[in-house]
Amino acid sequence: MGWCEICEKSSKEIARELGVCRSCILDKPDKALALALKIHRRSRASFGLPETEPRAPEGIPCRLCVHECRIPEGGVGYCGLRRNEKGKIKDVTAERGKLSWYHDPLPTNCVGDWVCPGGTGAGYPRYAHRQGPERGYKNLAVFFHACSFNCLFCQNWSFMELTTRPQTRTVEELAAAVDDCTSCICFFGGDPTPQAPFSLNAARLAREKAKGKILRICWETNGSMHPAVLDKMVEVALESGGNIKFDLKAWDENLHIALTGVSNRRTLENFARAGKLVRERPEPPLLIANTLLVPGYIDAEEVRLLARCIASIDRNIPYSLLAFHPQFHMADLPVTSRELAERCLDAAREEGLSRVRLGNVHLLV
Repeated sequence: MGWCEICEKSSKEIARELGVCRSCILDKPDKALALALKIHRRSRASFGLPETEPRAPEGIPCRLCVHECRIPEGGVGYCGLRRNEKGKIKDVTAERGKLSWYHDPLPTNCVGDWVCPGGTGAGYPRYAHRQGPERGYKNLAVFFHACSFNCLFCQNWSFMELTTRPQTRTVEELAAAVDDCTSCICFFGGDPTPQAPFSLNAARLAREKAKGKILRICWETNGSMHPAVLDKMVEVALESGGNIKFDLKAWDENLHIALTGVSNRRTLENFARAGKLVRERPEPPLLIANTLLVPGYIDAEEVRLLARCIASIDRNIPYSLLAFHPQFHMADLPVTSRELAERCLDAAREEGLSRVRLGNVHLLV
């Protein structure tokens, strides 16, 4: 049972560590965010990550993501990757990154498998090997060990233990993992944003190796990258039959900051930017959205506003609503209820979206 330090309400849907309820985040953001950001700073410090974006006046500028850090001598960026050593960025570059990968037989549990070529055969024969699921083929799942957000509900939070470790891998090593049965690569994490140059370089090498064959390139991301970086990702995804999967965590900016430590303005701007091109290749869909239904914080009204935004761009953009499993600093919350999931599903459909579904339904209670 959690307790809100502002309104003093107690509920099983208030995360104890966060210590503030959704209503107070929306109605009293100054007080609520002051409390929430303390948790974010403490959380990041426990993994040896910068508590806030470095803003050294003479530091090296990094514009890869929304933070636009200025990294001081001997310091690292918010992502924990880029280190300023004598005026040069070290550790992670377009050639070396902090990541791991594995092969996942198709169809897989990717958030977009219900509309993508690997799961459905969409785009056959140009982008898919079969008219149905690509059984016998596989996805190269590439997990990046860093992120530009600090989600208190992160489902893969253990990557933070790897962010500050010195081990790196090369683009050549990753490209070499592509074999004759690899029909797609998905970059996720963590998040691909802090290592976007690496992912783009690896995608280029892998596609050169597979020239003349189907090799779709996808990114699953929080959407916080520089718009010019997004444009490059979209270009590769569009040409290869891949997609960009945006994790839309919340509509309200203050709620987003409380849950992730970061504003969602760049994410929503980038989603609309990518959305301008969805009609250039209707099938398979270029753009996919998903939202994690965090009990007590992400409700039907939040989903309704996100769905309205998506529908204003294109009502055919696929949207997945994902059941929440208690993790990280929100491990004391309940799993998503079936009632909440169905209310959110109805809200998204009422806003005009034609392709909405519930994911992780096995978790619903």
